[in-house]
Amino acid sequence: MTDRATGTARTVSNNRYFQVFARGGYAVNAVLHLLIGGIAIGVASGAGGKADQSGALESLASRPGGVFMLWAVVVGLVALGLWQTIEAILVPMQEEKRKWARRVIEFGKAVAYFGVAATAFTFASGGSSSSSSDTQSFSATLIATPAGVVLLVTIGLAVVVIGGYFCAKGAKEKFREDIAVPSGKRGTAIVTLGKVGYIAKGIALAIVGILFVIAAVTSDSSRATGLDGALKALVELPFGAIILGLVGAGFVAFGLYSFARARSARL
Repeated sequence: MTDRATGTARTVSNNRYFQVFARGGYAVNAVLHLLIGGIAIGVASGAGGKADQSGALESLASRPGGVFMLWAVVVGLVALGLWQTIEAILVPMQEEKRKWARRVIEFGKAVAYFGVAATAFTFASGGSSSSSSDTQSFSATLIATPAGVVLLVTIGLAVVVIGGYFCAKGAKEKFREDIAVPSGKRGTAIVTLGKVGYIAKGIALAIVGILFVIAAVTSDSSRATGLDGALKALVELPFGAIILGLVGAGFVAFGLYSFARARSARL
């Protein structure tokens, strides 16, 4: 990155109002994870629903004043996406390979936030969207192109690696670097929520990646069903409903942790 780009990024990151919007982004991200976790627990109990971002946004849209909440999600996640982009630019100096690996992760988060913001914009504008259908369509397009299978496998493996990163971040409590953990029981509760939440989210992402790889190898795009399909695939395992319920509870934990991060994030 050039010195000029780095300087601009640092100036923006220090802007008080931008930091407020970024914290708001963590708050709306918390709401989405709470909704996804709740839907996943409902599916584990035999209820229907889409346990992914589009399902959570659809749930918001159906509530009184939902359109205003959806616009808040759009603004918050765009701000959070911009913040993650700045974080990627301002990765501290370290060994070159590690620095670029960190940048890829931060840029990946930014893309994810912008993607969910775009879906929220669709709902806020009166439209609808299905993350699962969009993922299948994307996979089908890739499979039909030259070298598309290789690219889809690469994407799947990358998502598995990101899932592993989330699991490791939770297990090793590396998320402590992102938040000013308060002392006492409140701090202990926040760390526990973060640990459980990151591991649960990592497991879900790893399954999403595995399904991408399976879709590529079998040339069957219907197997690439995104987060909703990944979570529902857990039901097919022995004691699957219990496992899905626990992962859903993990998403709820991540949502609660994200509320704490909205207040105490190191910005």
